[in-house]
Amino acid sequence: MKTVIKIIILILIPISMQAQQQKKLSKSNVDYDSFLEISEEILEYRKERLIPLETFLKYMTDENTILLDTRSESAYIQKHLKGATHINFSDFTEGKLAKKIPSKETRILIYCNNNIDGDSINFASKMAPLALNIPTFINLYGYGYKNIYELSSLVPIKDQRLQFDGTFTK
Repeated sequence: MKTVIKIIILILIPISMQAQQQKKLSKSNVDYDSFLEISEEILEYRKERLIPLETFLKYMTDENTILLDTRSESAYIQKHLKGATHINFSDFTEGKLAKKIPSKETRILIYCNNNIDGDSINFASKMAPLALNIPTFINLYGYGYKNIYELSSLVPIKDQRLQFDGTFTK
């Protein structure tokens, strides 16, 4: 009988400990309501920061401007706009952004797959409401970068004004 009681106790102790550990878990660091607030806050601001290709190209020539590509690393390596700096969107943290963009006053130009037409291998288009430019803009703004400009044009891949770099351009 004592052996049975010991076995029951040995079984119940881990179950009890597991239940206590589950009770100690705190809420995740996810705040959708604040995300929506930031999105609403920048709605009008972003409209003023959508620029056509001509302006985008002009801004690219300024040495105090960063051309940011936030697509996957593999997509960036294959083909990107010449001169672009890469930070994978899923790797955005305050620290990683600060390493690549030390000053929050720096002009940042963003583009994504949905800005390039005619090269679905390297610039696979997404559904328009899910284009990478949208969360990229929101996140940069949320991290305190306000000098953001987004390419508003859909540019044919053969447009001679665009220059590309990467393994698929060689």
